[in-house]
Amino acid sequence: MPIRAVVWDIDDTIFDYAGADTAGMRAHLTAEGQLGAFGSVERALERWRELTRAHWARFEAGATDWEGQRRDRVRGFVDAALDDEAADAWFGRYIVHYEAAWALFPDTVPALDTLAGGYRHAVLSNSSLHNQERKLRVLGVRDRFEAVVCAAELGVAKPEAAAFHAVCAELALAPHEVAYVGDQPDTDARGAVEAGLAGIWLDRAERGGRPELTRITGLDQLPALLAGDTRFGAPDTFG
Repeated sequence: MPIRAVVWDIDDTIFDYAGADTAGMRAHLTAEGQLGAFGSVERALERWRELTRAHWARFEAGATDWEGQRRDRVRGFVDAALDDEAADAWFGRYIVHYEAAWALFPDTVPALDTLAGGYRHAVLSNSSLHNQERKLRVLGVRDRFEAVVCAAELGVAKPEAAAFHAVCAELALAPHEVAYVGDQPDTDARGAVEAGLAGIWLDRAERGGRPELTRITGLDQLPALLAGDTRFGAPDTFG
């Protein structure tokens, strides 16, 4: 049976999260007078992302809630025992700078335009519905997606099969009728394949090295890949 829907990851797939994160963190730390504590924005981001991974894992394991993991990231980052109000305020000031740098990748809208007539579209994100619904609206593409499904509300995250099956259920489609596109080879592409979807790794950095996965290096390659169907033929179709 042919692919009938495309489900999308958001961050670093259609939205330039890394670019916004870098610009936002630089502006925030400069305004807070904290950049010197890290030496460079690159080192600050390395620490921020390390804490994000660690506390997201705690959230996935049920050891904290959504707000708790965010507050603990802030406390670890500034190395201070902030109360909840102070941690929330710090994060809120950061978000202002981060959101000012939001942008879609240049190939996002052209790909959505090309695929609009032939496929249904939805989102599955390892974030919260509040965050991602707002992001898609600010970026002007929320109306492109029938459904937005997020881990914070599901209580389960990619690469767990239940997360992928939840978005398929939202679309009332079987997993084999759905393609999933994301920038992470394991969390996104491999997870989707193991859940019965057609997983596609968007390797914008051209890292390669995963011949078992179907891989594209830009969204301009996606329409031809989907049109070829037959479960996309040989892996690594686009090199």
